Amino acid sequence: MSLLGKAAVAMWWTIRPEQRAEFGDWHSHEHFPERMSIPGFRRGSRWTSTDDADGFFVLYELEQYDVLTSKGYLDRLNAPTLWSTKMMPHHVGMVRSQCRIVASFGGGVATSLATIRLSPESGREAELQAHLAETLAGLAQKPGLTGAHLLLTDTPRTSAPTTEQQIRGRDGAADWIVLLSGYDPDAVDAVIAGQLSPSSLQTAGGREDPMTGRYRLGFTMTSQDVAAA
Repeated sequence: MSLLGKAAVAMWWTIRPEQRAEFGDWHSHEHFPERMSIPGFRRGSRWTSTDDADGFFVLYELEQYDVLTSKGYLDRLNAPTLWSTKMMPHHVGMVRSQCRIVASFGGGVATSLATIRLSPESGREAELQAHLAETLAGLAQKPGLTGAHLLLTDTPRTSAPTTEQQIRGRDGAADWIVLLSGYDPDAVDAVIAGQLSPSSLQTAGGREDPMTGRYRLGFTMTSQDVAAA
């Protein structure tokens, strides 16, 4: 999975079982097309957790970082549809990170994904970033894998709670994010148990408490899909 553009919005949350059917309908048929119609949005993907039956990860890939503060995006965030207004309170434990893409290797769209949320030790930021960039560059072409990426959260300074955020309640945020995709979930698991394991990341300059999640692809849409429709 090669990331499209220079910025992204990365989000994790859970949906209660009784809301999952309607969530899938709303998210696929209204919310994704709405987001992909915003200028600068390139691709959206929704992933279902294989660790937590109620968990999801969603990634929006953006052409430029400035899209995060664009009128088109903020207008949508501050004017949710009636259906969105109904569904937003069911996004439980929302973690929403507005990111710069600092390293991205690979191509295509995969079926398996691991996300790693981590933070660097103070004073070791450059060391950890260099290590991750070198490591990820060597992973994307390995058997079973298709992409390896590093995102750094950089919340716009002008960011204020939007109407959607006020409906959901307070959002959390990740710090650094590693994404590893592949067509073989066992190959993905092997890397996050080895080169990207908590102990390996700590040795390279990361804190000792990274959060790893495993996912399978649920749905993906690009801006071209919306234009064609």
